[in-house]
Amino acid sequence: MQLTRQYDLPFTAVSVAYRGSITEVPQVLIDTGSASTVVSADWVDSIGIVPLPEDRLSTIRGVGGSEVVFRRPVDYLQVGEKRLTHFEIEVGGM
Repeated sequence: MQLTRQYDLPFTAVSVAYRGSITEVPQVLIDTGSASTVVSADWVDSIGIVPLPEDRLSTIRGVGGSEVVFRRPVDYLQVGEKRLTHFEIEVGGM
């Protein structure tokens, strides 16, 4: 896993796989205080993760304000050599 520092915060790259397609998200904040894994819709729409009529929307809140997200199980989320299969992410506008 490659860590970089931006704005004095730790970032890394992750791969997200969904229905056989994979995308690389190059800058993901490692947020140890977050209750979930949130990914920008701009990074995952290319692999078909888009809002569907049956999706339930949730509002998440943090220091930066609030965000409406939807949840989607993915095939896997991978950081370096470590992979979590059948992992659920939240997707928002960010």
